[in-house]
Amino acid sequence: MEETHEQGKFQHGIDQFNRRAFFEAHETWEEIWLAAPEPDRTFLQGIIQVAAAFHHSTRGNRAGAQSLLNAALAKLEQFPGDYRGLKLEMLRADVRGSLAALAAGKDPGPDELPRIERTNQA
Repeated sequence: MEETHEQGKFQHGIDQFNRRAFFEAHETWEEIWLAAPEPDRTFLQGIIQVAAAFHHSTRGNRAGAQSLLNAALAKLEQFPGDYRGLKLEMLRADVRGSLAALAAGKDPGPDELPRIERTNQA
């Protein structure tokens, strides 16, 4: 797949995620995940799982969200704090906070849903 097309899809998925269009972000990233080599394949699977988890969370599926967030965190922990132009450690911290809230029986409110921050323009 052409690098610029793949990067454009990746960035589009970030924009969708940050607009809380979690299902759409999941779908966008899945298109590039299918053809991605390692280690990007594992990284993309991790952020796809984060998006799917928050889609489940916003629909009241706490157990599904927790399961996907745990799986995502296991994948994303393999990468440096800044990866692919993203502040990945910030996202991981938000995922950990969401897991703690879900474990306490609380659903993250709209202001508590994470955003994916860029390190700078990628």
